[in-house]
Amino acid sequence: MSGAGQKARTSLWPPSFSAAIFDFDGTLAETWHLWRQVDEVFFASRGLKFDEAASETIATLGFAAGAQWCVERYRLRDEVADIVDEWNRLGAALYETSVQLRPGAERYLRSLRAQGVRLALATTNDPHVLGSMRHVDVGELFDEVVCGREVARGKDHPDIYLEAARRLGARPEGCVVFEDILPGVLSAQRAGMRAVAVRCEDPRQPERELRSAADLWIDGWEGLTEGTGADRGDGGTCQVLDLTGPPVPSVSPRPLCQPRQARRRRARKCPSAWGQPVR
Repeated sequence: MSGAGQKARTSLWPPSFSAAIFDFDGTLAETWHLWRQVDEVFFASRGLKFDEAASETIATLGFAAGAQWCVERYRLRDEVADIVDEWNRLGAALYETSVQLRPGAERYLRSLRAQGVRLALATTNDPHVLGSMRHVDVGELFDEVVCGREVARGKDHPDIYLEAARRLGARPEGCVVFEDILPGVLSAQRAGMRAVAVRCEDPRQPERELRSAADLWIDGWEGLTEGTGADRGDGGTCQVLDLTGPPVPSVSPRPLCQPRQARRRRARKCPSAWGQPVR
């Protein structure tokens, strides 16, 4: 990654890119507090005191591995699959009525599509949980949806972004990725894409590191279609990026992740996800 003074500017409006890939949790919707509630209920129902460090470990490991860790750590009699189902059920109940897109996000998404930009959602969230939301229809907002269980590795690797680009029929250099975690920003750049870091409410978000690493930083989604609300991170001026490239052959999209098959990965942010590789 070149130094901040050498960064070129990504024009978010009018868009200087042909495809955009978005994270969900934290980036498009503020949800970190919901997963904390899930942990509090999980521990309390077993007569255990809530453990912040344990909560962070579970979030790092994901659904199945996190459930296995709990069974071993607390000598639980639960089956791993039953714990995963419980987390899915609790998460879906909270997402059903509590999750809405951040102000300005839907307008920006729809404005991009009106300009012919193809959109993908790249999320480690569980499709069962995503499908429970009453106020957000990801299938209607995005051309493609890629869930973490559909790729081999987490967001500390470029897999999910490359798969999203493949489904969109876009070259990596023609894509911009919107993320709120440092591993995601770095992985997107390793994939050959431009990365836009998005501020979120989680107090553990490493703003300084994200501003330094990302090609662009935004505080939120409001004002983007008016050409305001974005900066490069170091306060300097930038040139608009030319992210256009030769077209690539269209590909047959794979089916969107199906809620009934989703029982693997937990979508939450944690300190290890913010600044270090996620296991």
